[in-house]
Order: sequence, then C-alpha cells, then structure tokens
Amino acid sequence: MALRKENLSNIEESEYTSEDIQVLEGLQAVRLRPGMYIGSTDNKGLHHLIYEIVDNAVDEFMANYCTGVSIEILSDGSIQIEDDGRGIPVDQHKSTGMSGVETVMTTLHAGGKFGGKAYTVSGGLHGVGASVVNALSSYLKVEVYRDGKIYTQEFSKGLRKSDLSSESQDTSSTPVKTGTRITFIPDETIFEKIEYDFFALNQRFKEMAYLNKGMTIKFKSDWHEESVENNDITYLFQGGIISFVEDMNQNRNNIIPKPFYIENQIDQTIVEVALQYNDSFNENIYSFANCINTTDGGSHITGFRSAVTRVINDYGRKQKLLKDTNLSGEATRDGLTAVISVKLTNPQFEGQTKTKLGNPEVRTQVETVLGEALQIYLEDNPKISKRIIEKIVTAQNARDAARKARDLIIRKNSFDGSSLPGKLADCSDKNPANCELYIVEGESAGGTAKMGRDRTYQAILPIKGKILNVEKSREDKILLHEEIKSLIVAIGGGVGEEFNLEKIRYHRIIIMTDADVDGAHIRTLLLTFFFRHMYKLIENSNLYIAQPPLYKITSGRKSLWAYSDDERDEHINSFEGKGKINTQRYKGLGEMSAEQLWDTTMDPESRTLNKVQSNHTSTESEIFSLLMGDEVPPRREFIQTNALSVTNIDT
Repeated sequence: MALRKENLSNIEESEYTSEDIQVLEGLQAVRLRPGMYIGSTDNKGLHHLIYEIVDNAVDEFMANYCTGVSIEILSDGSIQIEDDGRGIPVDQHKSTGMSGVETVMTTLHAGGKFGGKAYTVSGGLHGVGASVVNALSSYLKVEVYRDGKIYTQEFSKGLRKSDLSSESQDTSSTPVKTGTRITFIPDETIFEKIEYDFFALNQRFKEMAYLNKGMTIKFKSDWHEESVENNDITYLFQGGIISFVEDMNQNRNNIIPKPFYIENQIDQTIVEVALQYNDSFNENIYSFANCINTTDGGSHITGFRSAVTRVINDYGRKQKLLKDTNLSGEATRDGLTAVISVKLTNPQFEGQTKTKLGNPEVRTQVETVLGEALQIYLEDNPKISKRIIEKIVTAQNARDAARKARDLIIRKNSFDGSSLPGKLADCSDKNPANCELYIVEGESAGGTAKMGRDRTYQAILPIKGKILNVEKSREDKILLHEEIKSLIVAIGGGVGEEFNLEKIRYHRIIIMTDADVDGAHIRTLLLTFFFRHMYKLIENSNLYIAQPPLYKITSGRKSLWAYSDDERDEHINSFEGKGKINTQRYKGLGEMSAEQLWDTTMDPESRTLNKVQSNHTSTESEIFSLLMGDEVPPRREFIQTNALSVTNIDT
C-alpha cells in the first residue's frame, strides 16, 4: 500500500524522538486511564472500588481466616470497609523496601494472590485492586489489626501522606482484634458524579452472602438514610446457593420440590451447582467464579449447558420418553433457575472488570461434576424426571412454533420492502445512530405525535391498548400478537436469543405513555417484553422512557409545565399575586396539541428521558416474576407493603 506524497512529506517533517515517550510513574497510569482498571467512571466504576476491597475480605473468608465483613457508606460519602481476617502484612517487603501495607496500597500487581501461599482461591487476578482504589481516592486510610496492635497509614491519590504508625490495642475490655479497616473517599475529579445505588450494592452483597455460606455481610448506608427505608442490613445464609435458588423461585410453581445441589472438587477446582425447574417460560441462570458475578458467562456456563442438555437427552431416550429427535439446549433450560459457582486457583478473567471466565479446563470440570450428579438424580427420582421431560418437550414444541413465526416475520421483513407496520410513521434518515422510535400509547396520541415530531429522525409507532403480558405467555403465542409483531418488525433486530443489536433501525427507542394508571400498566407490559425478549436493548442503553408533564399552570399569558407535584407547587407559588392561576392536570398525551407535545416531551432541547438500565442481578428477574407472573398472593403482599411509598398515584 503506497502513501501519497503529501503524507510522506508530513511524516518527514514530524520529529518523533524518545522525548515523546511518556513514562508514568507509580499509579499515574490508573488516574490517567481509570476506565482500563475499573471499567468506567460512572456509578458502576464507583461501585467497583467498593467491590475490590470487599472481594479481599471474601478471599480471607474463603481461606478460612475471616467470618465476616462490614461495609458502610458514611453520611459524607466516604466508604468504610472492615473485615476480621488476618490483616494486611506490616513487615518490610524485600523487593520494595516498604511495609506490606504500603506495597499493597501503592504498587500495581502487588498482592498475596499470585504465589498461591496466602490464598489458594481468590477473586483477585491482577493484584491491582487495593492500589487502584487508592489511586482513585482523594483520601484513603488503612487500619490493620494484628499482633495486638493497630497499624495506621494515610494516602491521597495513590501517594503516601503519612508513615505507617502503630499503637497497642486496648484489650482491657475486648479481646485482641485482627483484620483490616479501609476508609476512602472517591476522587470527585475522576468520577462523573459521586452517587451510590443502594439497591445495586445491596444486591451484590446479598449474592456474596449466598455464595459464601456462613459468612456474615453487613451493609449500612447513612448516605441513603432519608431515601431508603431499611438502610442497615445483615446477610447470613447457611444454605448457600440452595437458598439463592429457593429465593429466586419462591413465587413460582416449581416442578422440583427442592433444588438439586452438587458440590465437588476436581483438579483443585471446586464446582458448586444448584438448580430447580419451574413452570415458567424463562431461563434464570447466574454464574460466578471465585464469587465474582460473571455476567458475560464463560467456560463454566458452557460446561453447565452441555451437561444439562446431554444428561436430559440421554435420560429421556433411555426411559423412552423421547422420540427420535433430540431436545435443544434452549428447550432444556426453559423454566430453569440455576446458580453455578466455581472456585479455582488461577482464574483467567477477561479484563479487570471480570465479567467473563476464560479458563478452558473449567468447562470440562463443570460438565463432569454436574453431569454425573444430575444423571444419578434423574435416575433416583423418576416421577420428578418425567415431569421435567414433559415440561421440556412442551417447551420444545412451543419453541418450534415460535421459530416458524419468527422466521416468517424476519423473512417478510427481509424480502418485502413494504413489510414495515402500516401504522409506523418512519423517519427519513436511515442512519440508526441518528434515529429514534417513539412507542406511543393509543391511536389519538400517536396521531398527535406524528404531527408534532421532527420527521427527519423521529419515527412514531402507535400501539393499541395493553399488549400481551409476556411473563405468562409462551413464545409462540407472543410472536402471534399483532402489537408485538409490529414492535419486532419496526425495531428490526429480531427477538429472543437471536436478537442482533447491529440490525436495529433506531438507537433510541422511547416508550411514551399517558401519565395515569393505564399508562403505567402499558409501560410495565412493554418493559417486561423488552426485559425478557430484547434484553440487549437495555444492556446497551438503547431503551428510554419519556416523561410527559403532569400539569400546566397558567396565569395571564404565561404558562409553565410541571412534571411533579412539587414542581407544580413551586410554579403556583411563583405566580402568587400575579392574577388568577389555572392548573390543568394532563393524564393523556392526546390532551395536548402537537406543538405542546413537541415542546414538553419530544424536543431534545427540553424533554426529559429516563434511561432504562440493568444491574444484571437476580432481583430484577424476581420483580418481573412477582409483579407480572401467575401467583397472586405474593403480588398482593408486595402491593400492600409498598402502597404507602408510591408517588404520582392517578386520582
């Protein structure tokens, strides 16, 4: 490949010498490129700092030197994490010449998790956890309890601010204490916003307690004292992942009365699996490696799926419960809730954020342990096994019907240029990155939105009434529903496991419903559909909820829009003494003119969009099952429990 003459000239004129090579000392690289170490600088990255320190306490527990950990978010936003493990070593490190504490806190790739002597099993891989937290904190204080003393050292932005000091513990009223307490303040110059998600953190700590039966995890947040009803929680699960599966399935009709469970060690890898079938149509499988939630799966998930598919098919044919065809892997996991936890000596995660396990040997280890145990279970429980096979055969038939319906939709969409829904008012721009689709409740509001939109990049798809509740329906029935078919065809990325983000026709998909109870119900039905069948839209931040105004406050010729009761009251107060005040409550989008709808809800310069986000937790799936599933009593209990905290009730 030849360079053009002008490019060669530019290269010759540009001097590139060793002076252009920047050498970053110590933890400067972490502060310069924090995303490389914690994934991002939003609240997920902020949470990652907490997880890194908590993971160290979990490692101590797995090594049998710790019974619990306490996490506290103080009212000033600082984080305090304390365990009762051995405490970070304080003696001088031979290579660095510093104490063990200072070495761990200021040196990348320094920790007790490499040689295998201090930790046989560890969630830490790169040895960067504590030092990265230190680098990204404006202030960090370490207190180590060991040898009857308290060792203290302070840091700021990765740099030492004080020498390691020590004082004797007061043992007159309490026994000698061991462990580590770390208090840190995330650096506001690094993170976009210091905002902690209590529920995401709480779910993570709950999962940790499930995965480490017998470990006590305490979580308290003074930061959320006013916004969260119960901000002081303690978890301790003696049942481990069995309790995890039971809790996820507590509001479902279970085919297996008690979860199947196996724990075994093979080649220094501990494999632990709990699973239970229910009569739903959804797969809820969560995988962990050394207590790290591997949201992107990995070799342990591959081994799990292979074992389930092979054993179910082998048993079904042996007992003559199946005909000639094999059950597909997807069908064998319909209605399956499972937790897979592996603990191994040298985990190979993809990236510091540890979302996917790469160890190839783990696939065979999981498949061997689970396969042998599941085969014995099925043979020892023939009645339960028959019900499982019957359930899966039904799922397979439904999947075959759904596949035909899906193929018909996709084929029609591919070959018929006029196959887009007739009621879709498409935009003229064909670049998905520039385009957005408004899913609008009702033909009337849809018509108003079509008149008020910017036709260049805004498409409008009105939906009629309440769509099918997909939580209670099989996939074949879902794909035959006209409104859902229109959604699938309009969005263009397919549906279910075959959904492809690269094929979507709009990068912003916006749900716009009325500000009343019916609108909230329709919005919930749509969210259920997207969560179960187009989850990647949520994962990739393509799904939004429009926020139309609740009130229009008018005095004379001046009008103001209010999106909450508090904002309404503020506007009313601002008009006091300026004449008659008129307050109009908007419940339906159709009550607004096209110009008003554009100004309040569709104009990118003034609208408010709420991004739909997911934390990849089991709680999200549980909530959809609870609120949208068949079981009425738990839903009634949930409503009664939370009724008083609901705002914006349509009256």
